[in-house]
Amino acid sequence: MTLLLTNARIFDGVNEECAEGMSVLIDGSHIREVSEKEIRAPDAQVIDVGGKTLMPGLIDLHTHAYTADVDLTQLEKVGTPYNALHAGRMLRHGLHCGFTTMRDIGGGDWSLAKALKDKIIEGPRFFYAGKILSMTGGHGDFRDMHDSEHEFGACSCSVVGTMSVIADGIDECIKAAREELRRGAHCIKIMGSGGVTSPLDPIWMNQYRDDEIRAIVRECEERRTYVSSHCHPASGVRRSVEAGVRVIEHGTLMDAETAAFVAGKGAYVVPTLAIIFALMEGGSAMGISSVVMDKLKVAHKSAIEGLDHMRSANVKLGLGTDLLGELYDQQCREFTLRREVFEPIEILRQATSMGAEILMHEGRLGCVKPDAFADLIVVDGDPLKDIGLLSQNGERLDLIIRDGEIIKNRL
Repeated sequence: MTLLLTNARIFDGVNEECAEGMSVLIDGSHIREVSEKEIRAPDAQVIDVGGKTLMPGLIDLHTHAYTADVDLTQLEKVGTPYNALHAGRMLRHGLHCGFTTMRDIGGGDWSLAKALKDKIIEGPRFFYAGKILSMTGGHGDFRDMHDSEHEFGACSCSVVGTMSVIADGIDECIKAAREELRRGAHCIKIMGSGGVTSPLDPIWMNQYRDDEIRAIVRECEERRTYVSSHCHPASGVRRSVEAGVRVIEHGTLMDAETAAFVAGKGAYVVPTLAIIFALMEGGSAMGISSVVMDKLKVAHKSAIEGLDHMRSANVKLGLGTDLLGELYDQQCREFTLRREVFEPIEILRQATSMGAEILMHEGRLGCVKPDAFADLIVVDGDPLKDIGLLSQNGERLDLIIRDGEIIKNRL
């Protein structure tokens, strides 16, 4: 299909000044031409954008499509079909909110990617990290103290569920990383610190030894990809980055000194505010345990302050949401939460060009330029003045194009 978008005001993913009266020619799945002059394409379907803001599709870098319940210990009990159907619902919702790309950073797999590619389900461009690597007793180990074995009797260095695999020691870590990469993982995620939703590990706990992290990093470097590390405390962030980790997930308890260190190393952070605030408001009513709620309060108390430190240090940030279960429909809330710290242009860059950089897809995603993927949205209004336009579950989006295909068109 050939599409010609005319009379567009373009935000290109970087520059605050938007070019007016622009035309964009889409040929198949790619942008072929962007011009202030008239583009002649006699066979193209023409869409007059009407002077509205045309911009790159949004990128959510931290999702978990298979998590059908906020209580992650329930995922195995509801079963694979239930989790998969939830994934379809969640991914479709994200696409219709304007997220034309989503990175599943724990649990997503080749099968879900194939279902999207074959259009069995409708959803965004999909990157997946496979199962998360966790040490025994780490954030990916959801056994309680009375459990001696994992669900279904799985032992160490074995898949323990929908989200994670347990690997201890250098050899097991290397084998686990190689297995996920073999299965098409875009990157490898590790549990670099304690977390909120796991039952036994304190949120301040650093996880994995330096030599284990470095071994995983080396495996990813050989595949020309990277390691992403779940980290809340500043100490966990620092040791992960020192060991070669490229991307930090959350970074909730970041302090000023660590933020400056991360910025100096050129590493990235993907904060996730939406899940923290959503669980704080509704977690108790959803049956979240008091142990988890206590850890959640620690993250909630420091989340905004941590963002302030990262902004002051000029840390390179992406946008992520980390929503679980029925909370998936709060994905767009991330925009208004970040508004407490960032200007709209900063948030827009996080959700477009910086997301593409983190995905190692600069020039192909998060931009409006020739040879980029045709992943575009048209906003009814000016998101550079009002970022809240992107927080309304797609209601202010008049056009959504993913991979050259029109998903929604109200123009």
